[in-house]
Amino acid sequence: MILAVLFLIILALIFDFLNGFHDSANSIATVVSTRVLSPRIAVIWAAFFNFVAFLFFGLHVANTIGKGIVDIATVDKMTIFGALVGACGWNIITWYLGLPTSSSHALIGGMIGAALVKAGSGSLVWNGITKTVIFIFVSPILGLFLGLSFGIVVYWMFSRSAPSQVDHVFRKGQLISAALYSLGHGGNDAQKTMGIIASLLFSVGLLGQKFYIPFWVVIICHTAIALGTMFGGWRIVKTMGQKVAKLKPVDGFCAESGAAATLFISSAWGIPVSTTHTITGAIMGIGSLRRLSAVKWGVAGRIVWAWVLTIPCSAVISALSYTFIRSVFHK
Repeated sequence: MILAVLFLIILALIFDFLNGFHDSANSIATVVSTRVLSPRIAVIWAAFFNFVAFLFFGLHVANTIGKGIVDIATVDKMTIFGALVGACGWNIITWYLGLPTSSSHALIGGMIGAALVKAGSGSLVWNGITKTVIFIFVSPILGLFLGLSFGIVVYWMFSRSAPSQVDHVFRKGQLISAALYSLGHGGNDAQKTMGIIASLLFSVGLLGQKFYIPFWVVIICHTAIALGTMFGGWRIVKTMGQKVAKLKPVDGFCAESGAAATLFISSAWGIPVSTTHTITGAIMGIGSLRRLSAVKWGVAGRIVWAWVLTIPCSAVISALSYTFIRSVFHK
């Protein structure tokens, strides 16, 4: 049993690494595309704030993932395996295609797919799932609204300033906004893997009678996502930083600030939102402030389709993985 648990913890950390690898684009795309930081320095900057995020956030999201999506009594080693394979598989596919989809929703879809095959729809915690699905739509809209709002305020405040002065100020400002966004990214996304590992440990009796998140799980999950961010996902950086809207430093500051505010709010409420959705919405918001044609809506539409497909596709991969592993061990 111990070897199986260790294998699944390693698989969960691989997912966490892929999460950082896949979503590093969200943290650094704007600061790289505006040439405030080089790609190498940008990923180090983002990875540091990914890691230290545990100092600033509670564990509300981890608890939602651990026991708020699937009935904890349903969880066992094979459902965890199916969920992680489904999430990792979809992350790899979308990374290859250069699509900034949600690692969070891939994991949730993976949990749903394995649980449905094992125990049917009665094993699903509909309140947590409904809240998460609603925020698929709320988080990009909120990101768009906040990015647009920051843009309106900042453009008004600096309306009489020379463009060179504005550029100088917000090149420094983007260091702060990128740090805040990376904090929000680490604070929301690393907790999803914590929830999976804790539910695994609880299912095999290693946490006792009460579900909680051990501190060592917190540390290893933040380490894994920070390392993933260090390696970066350059295909997606190109999509986020260049294809959705062309950004200036002031635009990058407003987009990152709007997305960071969205992540801080959702983490406080314990909602596992997509960092991809929030930053994409914020970039679209600040891009549309200058003119609607500044946003490449065709690219944005392709991204939205990938969002819609994430939960069902990862659920299918997970269901197939769970079916396979169960057939192997039940022969």
